[in-house]
Amino acid sequence: MHARYVIAVLLAGSSFLPVQASAQQTEAHPAPAQDAQVDELRRRVDVLAAEIEKLRSGEQPQETPLSDDRRRALGLAPSAASAYRRAPGALSFAGYGEMLLENFDSESETGAAGAPTTRLDFLRAVLYTGYRFSDKFLFNSEIEVEHGNEIFVEFAYVDFLASDYATVRGGLVLLPLGLTNEFHEPNVFLGAKRPETESRILPSTWRENGAGILGSAGIVNYRAYVTNGLRGAAFNSTGFRGGRQKGVNALAGNLAFSGRVDITPVPGIFGGIGFYNGGSGQEQVVLNGERLDVGTQVVEVHGHAQLRGFDFRALLANATVEDAGPASVALRLAATAPIAERLRGGYIQAGYNLFSQLNTSVALTPYIRYEQVDTQDRVPAGFVRDLSRDGTFRTFGVDLKPISNVVVKADYQVITNAAGTGRNQFNVNLGYAF
Repeated sequence: MHARYVIAVLLAGSSFLPVQASAQQTEAHPAPAQDAQVDELRRRVDVLAAEIEKLRSGEQPQETPLSDDRRRALGLAPSAASAYRRAPGALSFAGYGEMLLENFDSESETGAAGAPTTRLDFLRAVLYTGYRFSDKFLFNSEIEVEHGNEIFVEFAYVDFLASDYATVRGGLVLLPLGLTNEFHEPNVFLGAKRPETESRILPSTWRENGAGILGSAGIVNYRAYVTNGLRGAAFNSTGFRGGRQKGVNALAGNLAFSGRVDITPVPGIFGGIGFYNGGSGQEQVVLNGERLDVGTQVVEVHGHAQLRGFDFRALLANATVEDAGPASVALRLAATAPIAERLRGGYIQAGYNLFSQLNTSVALTPYIRYEQVDTQDRVPAGFVRDLSRDGTFRTFGVDLKPISNVVVKADYQVITNAAGTGRNQFNVNLGYAF
């Protein structure tokens, strides 16, 4: 009550006198405007008193909810969006982690022995930290410890929230391709392992230094960045995953442009396209004194639907590499394992939460995924395809969430390839996010 009294006195100095003067002039005829002014003054007193009481009690500012559509417009998984829910001047802290068990069949598809030893790996422990400078400026970052001892920065950028429709971003950014690269928290996607297409063709986690613009307009979400290009000197028959520069002293002799457009016709359903185009030579891939550009293009189309307990995903990706033949010669790659001129991959996946129609927060979701990936779909003349890179993956699993922040995923993968060296495996993943 003391705070309210002080505020009332302060406001009275600037507000009551004009009201009193007006009252003297119209004593016989009270004006409706005078009553409205008094009511507004009382409302302001109540609001300011409540704010002062919060400060006196040490109460923390409440987080502002962030809709699913708004998060996706910003390219953020739920925990990664923590900084955007905070008040100006507030720090944010969140994270996720996952541990993976891989057990391999004793025989390959042709009966060959030599199975790898069972592996149990703490894949990653991640901390998100951010700071809300003001309503318009914000810093967000993801620091990751991989395999228990390797520390990486997954992203670190500054956002200028220009409007509800546009945000300008600069720093180490996640490229906006596929369904997993930006949304890779373990409780967000089905599967003990990330889809192979989004590891080999879209090399998640794919991040580079640069800047761009992102946002939404009605049912359309968009993101577009200019970043450093890939490093072609690290390309091989497995694709260009090794060419990611990850923000570490990145060579920028060749730049790249990437973008994405999604359409969300109704909540829970969206589809779109992502693309990447840039040189990868970085003045390092040289043949007969000529620096090769090693132009790299990626196009992917994707769709995701979540409704009434069902979860459907589908993705197709196609990548091409210019100068693949000369680059393979310059890098002295084997004739049977060159850089491919074209890489292709895709998958379709479905799951259903058996408890979706019950009054419970527990989720139990069986899922299946069919996937084909070929990082040697077309090779340069004079080279031979590495058939072991042309694989098919059939995954059957179950996803259990006792609460939304904790997940246990177990699946069995039937793996074959054109070389006949595929080997099935059983996987278990324990993940969390907060």
